[in-house]
Amino acid sequence: MQTGFPWGSTPTVDLRVWRSDAIVLFDWLMSTDLNTVPITHPAQKQALVDLLARLEETDVTGSTEEEIAAAQAVVAKDMGW
Repeated sequence: MQTGFPWGSTPTVDLRVWRSDAIVLFDWLMSTDLNTVPITHPAQKQALVDLLARLEETDVTGSTEEEIAAAQAVVAKDMGW
């Protein structure tokens, strides 16, 4: 567990996600009006904003439309629902 950036002494966790998932999540978060996402607590919206901020620190921000489509296909493959 790390402490430090960006919340001082607030505990953090390291989370690894597949690149395709990161691309799909980043694309969705960038294109979604978070004011319309159903939430039951304001912290849920803030957590999505925080996730977007972390994703913006990665190289997925430069994904092309073709990369986004390919990532969506990979993530949706074998969903089973």
